[in-house]
Amino acid sequence: MVSIKIDNKEYDTRLGTYCWNGNCVDTVGPVELLNDKAPVQVQANEQIKLNMKYTPKPNETYLSQMKNVGEKEIKLKHNQFKAPDKKGTYFYVYSVRWLDEENENLSHGDAFYAFAIEVQ
Repeated sequence: MVSIKIDNKEYDTRLGTYCWNGNCVDTVGPVELLNDKAPVQVQANEQIKLNMKYTPKPNETYLSQMKNVGEKEIKLKHNQFKAPDKKGTYFYVYSVRWLDEENENLSHGDAFYAFAIEVQ
């Protein structure tokens, strides 16, 4: 499970599409996945930390931000990033992959976790 931590409070994310050991589950996209969940209220430029409660940790992680029709990759530093400085609702997808250490073309699993924030 993945959570986000903001100002010492933790919030759950929603598990989306994933594959593990050949078993795959396909879900709707992140916006649709979160349509019944209120976005987490944050301040502009507030620090947000991603916490994964799973061992082993994934080899690869990516964070994408979606607003309106655009999507962009967000750089993580120590699993943290800053909220945008402009007001609005932002959707995020945290994508993770577990790659084989000896065979780089072999994936043991992957998943995406979705969450939304609203900058005040």
